[in-house]
Amino acid sequence: MKLYLASQSPRRKQLLTDLGVAFEVLSIEVDESTKALESAEDYVARLGEAKARAGLDILAGRGESDVLTLGSDTTVVADQDILGKPRDYDDFADMMERLSGRSHRVFTSVAVASHESVEVKVVESRVVFAELEPEAVRAYWDSGEPQDKAGGYSVQGLGAVFIKRIEGSYSAIVGLPLRETAQLLTKRGLAVWSGALGRV
Repeated sequence: MKLYLASQSPRRKQLLTDLGVAFEVLSIEVDESTKALESAEDYVARLGEAKARAGLDILAGRGESDVLTLGSDTTVVADQDILGKPRDYDDFADMMERLSGRSHRVFTSVAVASHESVEVKVVESRVVFAELEPEAVRAYWDSGEPQDKAGGYSVQGLGAVFIKRIEGSYSAIVGLPLRETAQLLTKRGLAVWSGALGRV
């Protein structure tokens, strides 16, 4: 069965490559707006599944049926508020003020779908930021890294210097929870780099 990653994210492509599975990439479009009273966990689960299903729709149009698609979404939550990608510097600076010196949660979903069924897992992690100086916040924005990142920072990039501690799955914070992804793929009969992962 052929696997497709329903994402153009270079981080997710690298993480899935690290699992040692063969896959191709699909470019998909989904509405990422939140719904009223929707929790962060429900939000990322819905988007992960929506991306996987959008991939299936593209493949169905090509006449491909014996396929699996993988969709994923990550969001940062502070004070119950979902922090998306910063609109501009002021929005970014407000995010950094909310994260500075505090812990926040990161939710990441992974969905694996076929034309018969879809299964979704959501992973919650916690990140603790150091106190941030205004000069560091401005310099980080000027680096160009925060502009397309949920919550305004990249855990595997320059933003790592702001982080005091991580509790949970590092790979999930980057963009794809590898343990849960391995579980879902081996359940569907795809071999990852070690057959032992099918038993985790």
